[in-house]
Amino acid sequence: MSLDNIQLTPIVLEGLFSKSLYDLKPAGIVSFLGENRRKIAVLVRATAAMYLPEDELNFLAGILTACKLSMADIALINVEKNTGLSYTLMTDQVKAETVLLFGVDLAELSLPLQFPHYQLQHFNNQVYLSSVPLQVLQADKQEKMKLWNSLKKVFSLT
Repeated sequence: MSLDNIQLTPIVLEGLFSKSLYDLKPAGIVSFLGENRRKIAVLVRATAAMYLPEDELNFLAGILTACKLSMADIALINVEKNTGLSYTLMTDQVKAETVLLFGVDLAELSLPLQFPHYQLQHFNNQVYLSSVPLQVLQADKQEKMKLWNSLKKVFSLT
């Protein structure tokens, strides 16, 4: 009997190949910009940039400054560059206490709840605030005011 003609039964094959050679699940590492000093996750969607296009990043920096924050205080997460991102993965790795979503659908994060833009939502010992995308905010004064009124509540600003 040569090794070229070995025939294995289906049960033996199943035992030999019960596990995949490839792990198709994402590594589960959340990449973000910032130092996350204040445990604030800012989720955005940008297809053409690693985190945000420059004009939107500058606009976000202005929002943070108005809230007495800086890029060092947040974790800027682009959902386009973090496949498999969920609220549980974000909670485990980023340890976010506050989550700001700009143009990110709640269902994408597997959040078991829905709420309208600019409504503060407490869930899982975190505060969530959802908004339209930064690109829309830049051009719409009414949306900016709605966001600002909610941010004042989140960060206890006057």
